[in-house]
Amino acid sequence: RLEMVESGGGSVQDGGSLRLSCVTSGFTFSTYKLGWFRQTQGSEREGVAAIDGIGRTTYADNVKGRFSVSKHDAENTLYLQMNSLQSDDTATYYCAASPHWKVNDPLQPRDYDYWGKGTQVTVSS
Repeated sequence: RLEMVESGGGSVQDGGSLRLSCVTSGFTFSTYKLGWFRQTQGSEREGVAAIDGIGRTTYADNVKGRFSVSKHDAENTLYLQMNSLQSDDTATYYCAASPHWKVNDPLQPRDYDYWGKGTQVTVSS
């Protein structure tokens, strides 16, 4: 059974850092496209960062230079390093996965089949 479990969320001050992890099982991790998304109450889920099977990355404009997505294939784990956090980054963060052939836009939530339950990130000034 496919599982994706996020961790690492929490509360930080403006300018702080957090590292999110997403431990997965039940699929061929190294061949899937993987993404991080976030959502606040009343807003649509938005793409943050994505990484493909060979490590190519994509970032939303508003996180470029601050966030870094990576993965450890042997441990089936996806990471999101978030630096210089701002209050606008406050959201629930989700990891997602999909077979590479299903993903046309790496930052488009509807292109992804499998989702974790999310981890909350709160940035206060």
